[in-house]
Amino acid sequence: GLQMGQMLWRVARNQQFQQEYSEQGYLPRECGRRTAAAADNVNHHRQGQGGIDIYQLLKARKSKEEQGFIDLEMLPPELSITILSYLNATDLCLASCVWQDLGKDEYLWQGQCKSTWGHCSIYNRRLPSEFSYRKLYMQLDEGSLTFNGNPTEGIEYFMSKGILNDHPEEVAKFIFYTRTLNWKMLRIYLDERRDVLDELVTLHNFSNQFLPNALREFFRHIHAPEERGEYLETLITKFSHRFCACNPALVREVGLSPDAVNVLCYSLILLSIDLSSPHVKNKMSKREFIRNTRRAAQNISEDFVGHLYDNVYLIGHVATS
Repeated sequence: GLQMGQMLWRVARNQQFQQEYSEQGYLPRECGRRTAAAADNVNHHRQGQGGIDIYQLLKARKSKEEQGFIDLEMLPPELSITILSYLNATDLCLASCVWQDLGKDEYLWQGQCKSTWGHCSIYNRRLPSEFSYRKLYMQLDEGSLTFNGNPTEGIEYFMSKGILNDHPEEVAKFIFYTRTLNWKMLRIYLDERRDVLDELVTLHNFSNQFLPNALREFFRHIHAPEERGEYLETLITKFSHRFCACNPALVREVGLSPDAVNVLCYSLILLSIDLSSPHVKNKMSKREFIRNTRRAAQNISEDFVGHLYDNVYLIGHVATS
């Protein structure tokens, strides 16, 4: 409680300093030299207007010996809510034990929900008057834990609570904008639900991205299987078509096609394994990579293939989990 109080004190004080300086037109780099003068000017200006002297309110403490902190209920609601918005869900629950009304504020819990689960079907519905974002957060957390144990049961839980609509596009958006789902369970789910996988692929925008970087982004959201098989082939095929659809100019200029991108993706994965594996002593050279790749994709220029090699050599594996 003491540590949280001290943290809230610092946040409130910094928030107020920033507000006062912005009102005086000072740039952040000037704050160090003008702190005292700015504070005095603002206090005098506000006292003249008969407003609340927030700076003095924050500065006031019972005594130097006491380690107390400002009561948020003494501040304007807007400032109190801003301070509490920096807390995570656990700390917000603790704060609600001290400031019951503030800690249960719907605006704060709406932010907690949407910062962790960016898309839910329920966000776009007309909500009943008794609706609670705090309760929704608990259900989203429960559903995510269920998903990480059994993905099918997790999605069914979300649907049973009215959080998700039973439609592949809605499920795909939920997965795309959520970062709390276990990637191994997600891989199992997408392998079984190819309709959701199709929608998930279309949510990626690879416009103006270099091919290896786009492939890394793809595999960060949709993790590659550990071994080559039908599922990996499906992923690369879907990626290849999506990459070409997002880059029509590149398709024209370089001569890329979904089939050519497919070949290049496998070349990049094999090169990644070769360069990163400690078991491979004789690493593939740039010349060897260009020669091997152009045998399978003859229309692709030698310079383009060379840039692919450089990217993997400098940045690393394209499909690490």
